[in-house]
Amino acid sequence: MNYGKENLSRRKKNISSKKNMKKKRVGVRVFKSVIICVLLIGIIGIAGAAFFAKKIIDDTPKVTPADIKPQGYTTFVYAKDGTELEQFKESGSNRVYKTIDEIPEYLANAFVAIEDERFYEHNGIDLQGILRAAVVGVTSGGDFSQGASTLTQQLIKNNVFPNFTEEKTFYDRLERKLQEQYLAVEIERQMSKDEILESYMNTINLGQSCLGVQAASKRYFNKDVSELTLSESTVIAGITQNPTYYDPVTNPDHNAKRREEVLQKMLDQEYITQAEYEEALADPVYERVLQTAPASDATPYSYFSDALAEQVIQDLMDRKGFTETQAHNALYSGGLTITATQDPTIQQICDEEVANVGDYLGVWEYGLDYALTITRADGTVENYSKEMLGEYIGSAWGREYPLVFYSEDEANSAIAEYKGTLNIAEGDIVDERIDITPQPQASVVLMDQYTGEIKAIVGGRGEKKASLSLNRATDSPRQPGSCFKVLSTYAPALDSAGYTLATMIDNKGPFTYKDGNKANNWDNVYPGQSTVRYAIEHSINVCAVETLTAIGEQTGYDKLIDFGFTTLVDGNDENYPGMTDVQQATALGGITRGVYNMEMTAAYASIANNGVYTKPILYTQVLDHDGNVLLDNTTPDTHQVLKDSTAALLTSAMKDVIEKGTGTSARLNSMPAAGKTGTTENSTDLWLSAFTPYYTCSVWGGYDENKPMDGISQSWHMTLWKNIMDRVHEGLEYKDFSMPSSVEQKTICTKTGLLAVDGCPSLTEYFAKGTVPTQSCSGHKSESDDSEKNKEDDKDTSDTSDSSNGNTGNETGGGSSGGETGGGTGGDSGGETGGGDSGGETGGGDSGGETGGGDSGGETGGGNSGGGDSGGSSGEGTGQ
Repeated sequence: MNYGKENLSRRKKNISSKKNMKKKRVGVRVFKSVIICVLLIGIIGIAGAAFFAKKIIDDTPKVTPADIKPQGYTTFVYAKDGTELEQFKESGSNRVYKTIDEIPEYLANAFVAIEDERFYEHNGIDLQGILRAAVVGVTSGGDFSQGASTLTQQLIKNNVFPNFTEEKTFYDRLERKLQEQYLAVEIERQMSKDEILESYMNTINLGQSCLGVQAASKRYFNKDVSELTLSESTVIAGITQNPTYYDPVTNPDHNAKRREEVLQKMLDQEYITQAEYEEALADPVYERVLQTAPASDATPYSYFSDALAEQVIQDLMDRKGFTETQAHNALYSGGLTITATQDPTIQQICDEEVANVGDYLGVWEYGLDYALTITRADGTVENYSKEMLGEYIGSAWGREYPLVFYSEDEANSAIAEYKGTLNIAEGDIVDERIDITPQPQASVVLMDQYTGEIKAIVGGRGEKKASLSLNRATDSPRQPGSCFKVLSTYAPALDSAGYTLATMIDNKGPFTYKDGNKANNWDNVYPGQSTVRYAIEHSINVCAVETLTAIGEQTGYDKLIDFGFTTLVDGNDENYPGMTDVQQATALGGITRGVYNMEMTAAYASIANNGVYTKPILYTQVLDHDGNVLLDNTTPDTHQVLKDSTAALLTSAMKDVIEKGTGTSARLNSMPAAGKTGTTENSTDLWLSAFTPYYTCSVWGGYDENKPMDGISQSWHMTLWKNIMDRVHEGLEYKDFSMPSSVEQKTICTKTGLLAVDGCPSLTEYFAKGTVPTQSCSGHKSESDDSEKNKEDDKDTSDTSDSSNGNTGNETGGGSSGGETGGGTGGDSGGETGGGDSGGETGGGDSGGETGGGDSGGETGGGNSGGGDSGGSSGEGTGQ
């Protein structure tokens, strides 16, 4: 570096030059300007925010303490023609108001501890909670789901803003949140903490249609809220955050984890002692939780109305952002007007025909649902469930299915005998609920496939004694059996995997699963090759499993999801660890949990609707109390699940199922139908999902206790379907299924699936355009005799299944092996439920029927080769 005199002089001159001085002054001025601009922007921002906040506050509704107490109006449900179908009113929501003095301190403290630990310190807004939620949101990468609402804010949100539904933008949500906080501060000035807490505990949704702590106490423990223990209080307080997920009846494990959090919070906040904490934690409280609601004097809602209520509540939550409590309040006390999709005439037909099932079922048995509470003279309470009764009857009477009885008197005798072992003394108060229902049970869903409108629902046989009771059509998943062959396997095979109805599938012998187990055909007949059409018509197991394996199990699973099924698992469900329905057995309906009737109906309806899936709906419109549209279903929620050509091909094959295959007992008098039967191992579940050009209907039958039906008529559910649909279609114009322009016809050889030549056993088959075979059959000159026989057996207009005989029989015929639906003109045994040497579709014989029995298993698994590891996800057959 140069420190010479000349250099220093030059540097001094540069520093003091006018040019450089001007540059410095400009820089300082720019810096000052930036600072001033930032300050101005800040001031303007603060002023703008203040103006924005003031405008929101000015628009805030005026609220008094009376406004935040529960109140409301009756909701009316109408059919499209204006017929009143139902009323949802306050009593339906099961709310009974209790004062703070009537609510145990344990319960109040439990709510405060888990929901708002600084409740007694803040003025309606918990700034510390807001800061904590913000920090968690930032540190978690933007997940701001952790709430900071106080009990006061929650109370206002549920009772002041239940109709504040048009929060379509961030501004809308921000406006409501600021108003909610402002009102919380205002209410805290007008009401004491006890008054706020009292209103909150009488408003909050606590699951099972219970609004308020008194309703919850009666529902879960059948006692007045004032009698709740610490342990019971924490069960109820644990429900609040998510009433469905933490329901102690349906999800006791989830509730138990939440209950531990409540107890820990109460201990940390010194509401309870260590001794109280340990005593409550050790209490087997879930043994006392009633599994079903106590009987009510109110007329129960119908199965359709139950399902409608659940759908409206769910849609208010999903589409309008309601909390579950807000949705319940809106339905039961919001004065809504609902236009339902139910057709009263069709519903009456379904109700009447289900009521008549016993006349042709040939079996009268009864299932028992039971709950007993004993309040001893010293004040202690004991609860006894149906499972406890079942254990006693099973042991004392030596019954495999102890809750199924041959008469109502026998069921009542079993109850009396059981009660005799409970040492009930004079002065003890006994409260019991007895529900005896006919068995086997049934469910029906009937749907307009073109609109998605559900026209009728029947959730069970027998008198319906309570609202929101078990609805077997919407709440009870059952194994689908062979109804899944079309949906999981042949639909994707035809739609995207290059298969046609003429594709030949290897049918030479049992199919070996990847784990070494085997799937057999129900009749142990293996002709060598079978077309897809024939495999569907005769419900051939080997063909279904082989096809799904060829196209890929994931392909089949993905198609089932596209069909709208919500109960499937893929190995990532924490409630079913290690279980997956991405497996070969899914082709035969071997899945983990089963499916709902409504979802099965919607899936088959999509085939009837040219491959367009339409989400099933139970209402078309919901209006609020002021007549404004709250929910609108007039535009269906649809997506294309299959090509129209695929839907047409499946319809054609399933028409054969009804006309000459496994579903002949469902053949209608004056209208064509197409569908698929399903029978699970040992006939635990019987299904028929089928449609006409007008409607789709699914019927399920089975015992609530999963008792096999292998000794019962195997076609009673098809008779029920036929009786319903024949009546529904009376007076309707005759229609047949039509083929779209995307389908063409060609004559093929039934032995090879190739284009037929002279001498081939042939039939005219439908193909999606572009999939017709290009190769001709090489002929069958050396097999002329067999060829002539095959022409007779396989031609399109034949009906071999109605007249078969001989020793092996077939699925719908006679013979010594019997058949699913009886019939036949010869053979040793025949009959509806099989028999003879080889067994029918559903039972008997050494080889087993389609759905079980014998060493070879049934249609969907059973015996040595159908069940075991190759069955459903739960390890046996169809995953029962």
